[in-house]
Amino acid sequence: MSHLSRLSLNQATIKYADLATALSVTAGAGIDAIGLWREPVAAVGPAQAARMVADSGLRVSSLCRGGFFTAPSPDLRREALDDNRRAIDEIATLAQAGAPGSAPVLVLVAGGLPEGDRDLAAARGRAAEAVGELAEHAAGVGVVLAVEPMHPLYAADRGVISTLGQALDLVADLPAPVAGVVVDTFHVWWDPALPAQIARAGAQGRIASYQVSDWITPFPGDALLSRGMMGDGHIDFASFTRLVRQAGYTGDIEVEIFNQEIWDADPGQVAARTAKAFGESIGPGL
Repeated sequence: MSHLSRLSLNQATIKYADLATALSVTAGAGIDAIGLWREPVAAVGPAQAARMVADSGLRVSSLCRGGFFTAPSPDLRREALDDNRRAIDEIATLAQAGAPGSAPVLVLVAGGLPEGDRDLAAARGRAAEAVGELAEHAAGVGVVLAVEPMHPLYAADRGVISTLGQALDLVADLPAPVAGVVVDTFHVWWDPALPAQIARAGAQGRIASYQVSDWITPFPGDALLSRGMMGDGHIDFASFTRLVRQAGYTGDIEVEIFNQEIWDADPGQVAARTAKAFGESIGPGL
């Protein structure tokens, strides 16, 4: 089996490419799967996006992103839930259109603290309630809700769920085929409880997605754009991937990088660079 056989190029890594370009450069780099984002899908419409995915011959590894559940306002909460139900339907359609092995996984980012709010526990509670409310709809169309813990750096403005353990606690009362977690190297590599929590996630059948990018220093000016290509930073991908493999995860591995320099580069060159870095950093551990 090729070291690239499980590689998926998440569209965030080639942010400025439209859907047609993203599909083309992914296949052109010898990559068999793509992680889609809702904005490029919306630009052509879900039905046309599904046709394009089918024509590409690529697997779909996930759709990013849903979530943002923490607003206390009933009206904003209802809007968020309605939008997430649309996202659930979108990934169900896209995964069905993808090549065999496509995964109907919707990545969920909890959302940060509402403006002026300092109650982390309440925000986390609202996120958990929202995932629970969406579970029935997701189960009805065969979609997995994948809660992504985010590095504590982003707890205030993006993700109040900060550790893999917190994410697993959030989905604990829901069936594993409906609700799981995203293991993202950038967000959780630092956690001293990581080995135990990855093992826990595997034992419960909760690993819905494995995403990789590196932790680079010094940070650029915008902390959001601080991810690096594998091998350019501090993460031990061989050990990390071994943990995920031992936990039983056999799905696609998405490279998801937020980095202005990479975004500004030619998407075809980025796809080729991604395949090379994946083969060197991730492939040997598979």
